[in-house]
Amino acid sequence: MEKTIEINGKKMKMRASALLPRLYRGYFGRDMICDMRKLQKAYAAAEKSIETDGKTDEEVDAEKKDAQLSVTDLTIFENVAWLMLKHGGEKVGGSPEEWLDNLDGVFSVYEILPQILDMWNINNMTTSKPKKK
Repeated sequence: MEKTIEINGKKMKMRASALLPRLYRGYFGRDMICDMRKLQKAYAAAEKSIETDGKTDEEVDAEKKDAQLSVTDLTIFENVAWLMLKHGGEKVGGSPEEWLDNLDGVFSVYEILPQILDMWNINNMTTSKPKKK
C-alpha cells in the first residue's frame, strides 16, 4: 500500500508491504511486528488520556502536546516513518537521524502516527476466509 502524506508542508510518499518487517529487522535488528503492537498500544493509551468533550480545537491540540509517548515509542515511530518513506522511494538519507536532521522544524507525531498505523493495519489485513467445518 502506498500513501502520500504531508510532513512540514512537503508531500512525501510512504509505502507498506510484506517486505517492511524484513527491512526493519535488517536496519534496526528488532521485530517490527512486536514494535508496532507496542506502538499501537502506547498511542491508544495516549489518545485515551485526551478528553475532547466540550473543548476547543486549540485545547485539544494543547492536550495532545502534553500526552506523552515514551522515548522508546518515539524511536519506534521515527524508525518506522523513516523506513516507510525510504520504501516509498523518498530521499530520506541513510538513517532516521539524518532524515530528522534535514527536516525544517518539527512535526506533530499525532498527525503522522495515525496514518502510519492505518497503513500498517491495512497491510496486515488478511484476504483469506476460514473454511467452514
